[in-house]
Amino acid sequence: MNLKTPQSLKVEHEELHARLAKATKAGGATSEAANLVAKSLHSHFLKEEEYALPPLGLLPNLAESETLPEIEVVLEMTDRLKADLSHMLWEHKQIVIALKALIEAANLEGKEEVVRFAEKLMLHAQTEEEVLYPASILIGEYLKLKIPQKKLEDDHRCQ
Repeated sequence: MNLKTPQSLKVEHEELHARLAKATKAGGATSEAANLVAKSLHSHFLKEEEYALPPLGLLPNLAESETLPEIEVVLEMTDRLKADLSHMLWEHKQIVIALKALIEAANLEGKEEVVRFAEKLMLHAQTEEEVLYPASILIGEYLKLKIPQKKLEDDHRCQ
């Protein structure tokens, strides 16, 4: 089993990157504001792809109670996210500030597509805060509860 971010989230991130790249080429104040968003977003996206979102790829396996050989790797990721959560949320606040400036610039310049993109990205950040990050952390907490139980079951079988 290879631990991967769910394909739907990966595609959504790729789409957001592509739309942001397009916004940086929109011209005027919109381009300047989009470049500031890109600057604040880049390292944040890397963290998400490195350790915040890959544990979510295990949800179907967990729902089917399948054996998970990568538990240690998952726990490293979820523990890191849990430890870094307040910083990740702070980064979201900075990104939203930049997105609001982008919306303002795009509105003034009549670039409705950029406004819709920025609003979508703000909603995406909210989804991460309300659903994805907590779910990823819960996967780790669930696995920590299951490890001692599984170890006991394995020890019992060996007797």
